[in-house]
Amino acid sequence: MIGLQNFNFRLLAGFIFSLTIQLMYGHEVKPPCESHVYKPLSPLCDLCGCSTGSGSFGFGTLGNSNFVGLRYINQNFESRDGIFINSPKSKEVFNTYQLWAQIPVNNSINITVNLPYQNLTRKRVNANTETLRGLGDASAIGWYKVNFYKKESDALTFNTERQPSGHVLQFGLGVKLPTGKFEEALADNVNPGFQVGTGSVDGVFSLGYNYGTNKFGLNTLMTYYVKGENRNDYQFGNQFSYSANFFTAISKANYNIMPFVGISGDMYNKIRQFGETIADTDGNIINTTVGSELAIEKFIFGLNYTLPLSQNIFGGNVTSKNRFSLYVNYAL
Repeated sequence: MIGLQNFNFRLLAGFIFSLTIQLMYGHEVKPPCESHVYKPLSPLCDLCGCSTGSGSFGFGTLGNSNFVGLRYINQNFESRDGIFINSPKSKEVFNTYQLWAQIPVNNSINITVNLPYQNLTRKRVNANTETLRGLGDASAIGWYKVNFYKKESDALTFNTERQPSGHVLQFGLGVKLPTGKFEEALADNVNPGFQVGTGSVDGVFSLGYNYGTNKFGLNTLMTYYVKGENRNDYQFGNQFSYSANFFTAISKANYNIMPFVGISGDMYNKIRQFGETIADTDGNIINTTVGSELAIEKFIFGLNYTLPLSQNIFGGNVTSKNRFSLYVNYAL
């Protein structure tokens, strides 16, 4: 069943990517509609609340500044079910369903919020399938945006409005709340990320830069997560995440499409329990992503597919296979 799901995801991703290429070659590139503002992809705290959840997921869309929407994320892992090289392996599928939004406060400040629901499954060799379901860890992040403007010309003009240069900086400060349940018994698994929540309050610190023109854009983001200790004296390792996405914009009278390619990564510190570090619980991963967004009036549809380029997670005992994301938003 898992293989069939992955096949369908790849088939859908391939179809949308092919459609994107056809549109790129079949239509003239024009400026995107005025309702789209280029901005960095904002961060999302760990999807499962744990070290294997990737903080390099975006918490926004390529060209939409404010929205409310739904997003589905599928992640696939393979874990060694034992301490030996030839130990049997278990397959894990993390399904996340999110309510998410970006809400404006004023022209310079906005807030992103996220409430996930987790559905996690693990299938061991010659064993029953384990399932975890429940509310995940909610997060809220405040963003301050700094726009840069073109240098004013010495020529006489009656236009008093400053012209944007396309360069933008964003600073983010946020918190992840322990709304998801943490089960200590599951922390002894090879993949401690098999949890719906961390049980801890975590801090989020972000810096984003983007550049956009009428034809293309670049979004970059760096985020550092400071993990708190939960009531079980268990503390997931601090995490540094980064991402960069390059996209182009194709606009027609009734739609706007933006295909993109990107690279992202995460670096994890060791987990601590009772004040002691746990061996083989740190790691790093580098991913590549391809996807596209389609905006029709106020609706934004997005799809992306991610594959690891390099990884070493939990001492090589856990392998990230791929991930897939699909979302629909309504622009505010």
